Amino acid sequence: MTKFQLKIFLKAAYEIILVFLQFFIISLHFFQWEFIPKKQIIQVSTLSYLVGFLIIIIALIILLVAIKDLGRNLSPFPRPIKNSNLVTTGIYRFMRHPMYYSLIFISFGVFVTKLSIYYLFLLISLGLIIKFKIALEEHYLNNIFKNYLLYKNEVKY
Repeated sequence: MTKFQLKIFLKAAYEIILVFLQFFIISLHFFQWEFIPKKQIIQVSTLSYLVGFLIIIIALIILLVAIKDLGRNLSPFPRPIKNSNLVTTGIYRFMRHPMYYSLIFISFGVFVTKLSIYYLFLLISLGLIIKFKIALEEHYLNNIFKNYLLYKNEVKY
C-alpha cells in the first residue's frame, strides 16, 4: 500500500468512525444499561420535563425540514455524494448544518427531561463528534463548491 493509498484509507476510515459514533451515541439515548449510574444532577421537575420535551419537538421539526430541503443530497457521511448540489435555500438560508444542530438540541432536550450525568455525557460526546464531522464536511464542501466560502460568510451558523 502506497503512502497515498494509506492516506485515502485512513480518511475514509475516519469518516466511517465518525458516522458510527454519531449513530451509536444517538442510540444510547434510548437505552440505559443497569451498570451505568443513573445519578441525577438535580431533581427533575414538571417544568424541566416540559421544557425538555418542547426542545425535542422543535428540534425534530427542524430536522425534518432540513431533511426535506436537502432532498437527494442527503447522506450520513461528511463527504458530499457525487453530483450533489450545494443547498442554500429553505432552512439552509439560516443555518449551514440544521440536521447536526437538531441532533444536538434533541440530545439537550433529553438531558433536560432526565437531568442525569449519563445524558450530560451523551450530549457532550455527541456535540464533540458532530463538531469533528462539521469540520470535515466543511473542508469537503469548500473544495467541491466554489461558492461555499461565500455561503459560509453569509450564513454564520
